[in-house]
Amino acid sequence: MGVTMPFYLSFSNMFSEIGKAILSFNSISDVLDVLLVAFVIYSAIKLIRETRAIQLAKGFVLLVAVYAIVYLLKMPVSTYMFSMIFSNILLVLVIIFAPEIRHALESVGRSNVGKFSFMGLKNNSVSQKNEELSKMIHEVTKACADMSDKRVGALMVFEQKSILGDVINTGTKVDALVSTELIENLFFPMASLHDGAVIFRDGKICAAGCILPLVQQNRTVSSELGTRHRAAIGMSEQSDALVVVVSEETGGISLAYKGNLKRNISTGDLREILSKHLLEKEPSEKSKLKLFTKGRKKDGTK
Repeated sequence: MGVTMPFYLSFSNMFSEIGKAILSFNSISDVLDVLLVAFVIYSAIKLIRETRAIQLAKGFVLLVAVYAIVYLLKMPVSTYMFSMIFSNILLVLVIIFAPEIRHALESVGRSNVGKFSFMGLKNNSVSQKNEELSKMIHEVTKACADMSDKRVGALMVFEQKSILGDVINTGTKVDALVSTELIENLFFPMASLHDGAVIFRDGKICAAGCILPLVQQNRTVSSELGTRHRAAIGMSEQSDALVVVVSEETGGISLAYKGNLKRNISTGDLREILSKHLLEKEPSEKSKLKLFTKGRKKDGTK
């Protein structure tokens, strides 16, 4: 029975080739090549270290160790079985780490490079968009104050750069203008959608009754926190969304962002935080004058 080269030996050959490449540096491109590879490896380690993928990585390393032992003991059937698994190792890794790869690509898209807009133009004016978002924030904070007084539980997600299409598909599409009355009706205890989350997109209520991912299993969370708070933290860990929670036990208002939860905040603080993250900065008068002057020079006018 023919057996291919064991996986761990191919790793050894790979490191050997890397060593030879380092010793044969003769141009700046070689240095850049090594730096790029080092950056990719560092990013991959950083990506899986803080997620549940670290458990998968440990299991994968254990599998490689078992394969090496099987090969050294000259167990042909087991060696052949493992060789079939590792012969398509790249495909296997892509399937196993698909969520982490997707998260990494979303992070790149949310970076400054992904914020580039053609010729600096935007479809809607900043002032008009901010006016709509300010109205939404006003209605949300008013609804949170009312629900807090009445001890009505609520879970609201404000989409930013991370697209939440998968989460939206778990609920019921609404696509409605934001109002205090509508928010309170969606979270009314007898309503069919009150247990899920409401997703806000572009100043509107996009969907309701949505199911959010819970907090990562390897993270320690206070036992005082219920399902809504855990879902809020979990959603904020997997995206850049702002998640607001109103507790039905205490009436306290909390906000989760990037895995951190601020508890028992006032409606004033809530309004300030939402405005800081959701409202876009308008260009200053100096910047406007500079752009106007630059445009006139291109037109050949004085």
